[in-house]
Amino acid sequence: MEGSDYLFSEAIPGSKHFGVWPLEEAAQACFGRQGWPDTHPVPQASIEFEVDDVDAAANELEARGYSLLHAARTEPWSQTIARLQTPDGVLVGVCFTPWLHDN
Repeated sequence: MEGSDYLFSEAIPGSKHFGVWPLEEAAQACFGRQGWPDTHPVPQASIEFEVDDVDAAANELEARGYSLLHAARTEPWSQTIARLQTPDGVLVGVCFTPWLHDN
C-alpha cells in the first residue's frame, strides 16, 4: 500500500495472501491509534479467516464468549473484518476480502 511499510505477497503457494504487518499499522487498524495499548499483549502473529458473512461470524464469536477488539467494519482497502486477540496475543480476524474471491 502506498505510504505503508506493509509487505505482502499473493504468489506464495498455499496462501491467498501473506503479509508482514508493522505493529503501528496493526494498532491503528485495531484501536484507532498509533501505539499498541499496554492493556493488550503485543501480538507476535496475525491470522485472518475468510468467511461469507463477517457479521454472522463476529456475532457467533461473541455468543461463544470471545471479546472483539472491534466489530465488523470495512477498511479503506475494501476488506470487511472483525478482530479479536487471543490471551497469548495472536490477532485473529474473520473477514471478507473481495479481491481474493472469484467473481
